[in-house]
Amino acid sequence: MIINKAHKFRLYPTDSQKELFAQHFGSCRFVYNHFLRKKIDFYTENKGKKKQGLTYNDTALFLTQLKNSPEYIWLKGVNSQSLQQSLRCLDVAYNNFFNKRAEFPAFKSKHNKQSFLVPQHFRIDIANGLLSIPKFQPIKIVLHRKIEGITKSINISKTPSGKYFASILCEIESSVKPKKRGSQIGIDLGLKSFAVISNGERIDTPKFFRKSEKKLIRLQQILSRRKKGSNRRNKARIKVARMHEKIANQRNDFLHKLSHRLVGENQAIFAEDLHVKGIMANHRLAKFVSDSGWSELVRQIKYKSEWNGVYFGQIDRFFPSSKRHFHCGWINESLSLKDREWTCQGCGQVVDRDFNAAQNILLFGQLNMVGQELSKPKRSRRGDTVRPLVDLRSPSIH
Repeated sequence: MIINKAHKFRLYPTDSQKELFAQHFGSCRFVYNHFLRKKIDFYTENKGKKKQGLTYNDTALFLTQLKNSPEYIWLKGVNSQSLQQSLRCLDVAYNNFFNKRAEFPAFKSKHNKQSFLVPQHFRIDIANGLLSIPKFQPIKIVLHRKIEGITKSINISKTPSGKYFASILCEIESSVKPKKRGSQIGIDLGLKSFAVISNGERIDTPKFFRKSEKKLIRLQQILSRRKKGSNRRNKARIKVARMHEKIANQRNDFLHKLSHRLVGENQAIFAEDLHVKGIMANHRLAKFVSDSGWSELVRQIKYKSEWNGVYFGQIDRFFPSSKRHFHCGWINESLSLKDREWTCQGCGQVVDRDFNAAQNILLFGQLNMVGQELSKPKRSRRGDTVRPLVDLRSPSIH
């Protein structure tokens, strides 16, 4: 099994290197935006004809002509392969839109995160902590962890707060065997608790954005009062960016630690395929949902499960995991979002909404497992069986 893993390290460039970085960021951004406009114009003029769009080869040829023109001679001061990679990224984004895999690519802004890719001709001096890339003198890099596998490319980036990073993509060959030890769990991601697990564990929502919201509002008010183009406005902008960066780092730290623990303790994990974009359409829930990071947690569990031989499955988003009582199969059609507990009319038990949903996710996930040899499931902490007492495929249940 081939695993692609990226290692992110902090860079400390000199002032002259920062200027060259700015030139690379701006040139790659210009190439991306320039040829995105070219693609849009070409498609508008040739819609309905045999050739409706510009390919990567077409844009690469136009880029060579652009660099040779006197008006854009400054593009030659930038690594040519980094400019070509901008065209490749544009081509992928453009094709993803027409293949209905993503939204239409947007023009890049100089106010957001900046980056450029170095596909080859780079060298990492581990002993001295230096990174060498084309057009640059060796750059100081903090290698806080061992680099595994074969290095394939390096992505240089600058955050809005002014920090520089190098993300090194490595290709690792690994022989992953299915994990035979550990339990099987279902995870219900919700509003009251961040996650409720079928073994009875509840994980509270950290609310990182909510805790820093007042301070962030104050910093944004100060920024809005500063004169555009002034040094004081730039200082205020950096403070706001650092606050956003802190919140993002706190959230990522929480999600990585949680996903690492869940993958390490279990041999099978099941989660619901939530329609997060649809939930965020509700303006009363949008801020809470975006602060939680449900999609990011599922993404991390998915790829970490692949790396560690853990079975990961997602159930259909329309499965009535909250309404259906996992013990007897009765469905509460009148259940609303405010109801955290309800009484089952099928067996008379008082049902905890989130724990019931986690149990249903586990049961339905086990039902859909094909050709998986896992250890026998244990009983939950509450003493409930984790095997379905009714057939989940029965039409009367759905």
